[in-house]
Amino acid sequence: MIDDISAERVVIFDTTLRDGEQALAQSLSMQQKLQIALALEDLGVDVIEAGFPISSAGDFESVQTIARALRRAVPCGLARAVPGDVIRAAEALKAAERFRIHTFIATSTLHVEKKLRRSFDDVLAMGVAAVKEARKWTDDVEFSCEDAGRTPIDNLCRMVEAAIDAGATTVNIPDTVGYTFPTEFAGIIRTLMNRVPNIDRAVVSVHCHNDLGMATANSLTALQEGARQIECCMNGLGERAGNCALEEVVTAIRLRQAWLKGLKTGIVHERIARTSMLVSKICHEPVPSHKPIVGSNAFAHSSGIHQDGVLKNRETYEILTPESVGVHGNVLHMTARSGRHMIKACLEKLGYTESDYNMNDLYARFLKLADKKGQVYDYDLEALLFFTKVEEETPTYQLDRMNVMCGNGETLPTASVRLRVGKRTRTESSIGNGPVDAIYNCITRLTGIRCRLVSYSINANGEGMDALGQVDVTVEHEGRIFHGMGLSTDVLEASARAFVHAMNVIEQAREVEKKRKGTTASAPATELESHERRGV
Repeated sequence: MIDDISAERVVIFDTTLRDGEQALAQSLSMQQKLQIALALEDLGVDVIEAGFPISSAGDFESVQTIARALRRAVPCGLARAVPGDVIRAAEALKAAERFRIHTFIATSTLHVEKKLRRSFDDVLAMGVAAVKEARKWTDDVEFSCEDAGRTPIDNLCRMVEAAIDAGATTVNIPDTVGYTFPTEFAGIIRTLMNRVPNIDRAVVSVHCHNDLGMATANSLTALQEGARQIECCMNGLGERAGNCALEEVVTAIRLRQAWLKGLKTGIVHERIARTSMLVSKICHEPVPSHKPIVGSNAFAHSSGIHQDGVLKNRETYEILTPESVGVHGNVLHMTARSGRHMIKACLEKLGYTESDYNMNDLYARFLKLADKKGQVYDYDLEALLFFTKVEEETPTYQLDRMNVMCGNGETLPTASVRLRVGKRTRTESSIGNGPVDAIYNCITRLTGIRCRLVSYSINANGEGMDALGQVDVTVEHEGRIFHGMGLSTDVLEASARAFVHAMNVIEQAREVEKKRKGTTASAPATELESHERRGV
């Protein structure tokens, strides 16, 4: 059973490792599942559905391993309403001091007649028998009415009452195919609370799918009607369109606590972002940029009107702080949609006052640059103060030629790169832990610029064989972030061009710094320049 249960406490039941895995192209390894389980426990999840033990030997082992490892969260295993399934789940879970068996059977007329090919009375008897079998192993038994959202309400009430009488301590009402509307689903929960005579002996749970985009809404309306357990997945993973997203529903509960009459969870909200990132990486499922709470754009503002409001008071366009879910601050993108307030704020952050520039002139040139470049960064804006036409400045470094040899276990990845600086060229060769790393090592040596690669991404730009590979890199140099982009039909060439672009941006920032200090002192010679001066 769950500790700290009160009328206001909502139990968070995470099924990322079971229902969430069903959305993946490949199964997770035992070690990957364990890593996710421990992260979910650290997040504050109450119940972790570790898998479906009867489905395979690997799943059995994973559930068993997770059951042994968890210290606070309750491990749970899924079982059909079949005695063999229930016993198998119990055998996998019994390594834990306490555990939950979750057994289920379909109850909708469609499923009963077309899938199970039984009568409803048969199905009811199977459900009752499964619950009784589970109670032989644990006093924490959950029973689910699969496709409850489309089950005739009289049958649903009968099944829930019988399951509770048989010993179920949690009864789960799934909207298995994401069919119901929030008001409709709320009505189902309300009817159960009013008509099932023994409903007070069990926790009412909901398991909502997102086929019509209503999983979170349905889950929240269920809470208003008396449900006290939400079944969900990190990042909204799950069968088909996914499950109710954990990060969405727990954040909504916390943010709208007054509306939900004081309901709360045991989630440590500041750990949401890092848990989301870990699940995304392990499952190889990128989080969409527009995903609520954890998407990269969730706390980003690009509209000038929005930026102006946020700069004056963040609450104008932010209903919660990014820090509250573990995100390190919001992002204000400088684009052609940005206004003067955004430009002024960025320059103030860089240490400039209004007396250092003419806003009308600067803003006009900023808009031209933004139209051409798409997104403008702080170093671009700073460069506009000292250079007339930033994008038309001749770059310091230009990629002239490159050759790459990939490794195959016996051969080390090797690259040769020739850069052009004005009329001069110089070639450097290097090895690396891969072809891209070898290329970057060459460019680093040739420019003499030491930096740390923060991020690297590649995307197709266009379709078919002639599509361009677009590589975007982010590097850190002397505590400052710089960006580079490269395009080519050859992704290795695109990688090289992106890194060279970043090096040019850094050189531009160096020139700006010299002009800002009013000195003509030369910057430290690059390795390329040193070679040239020595006549090498």
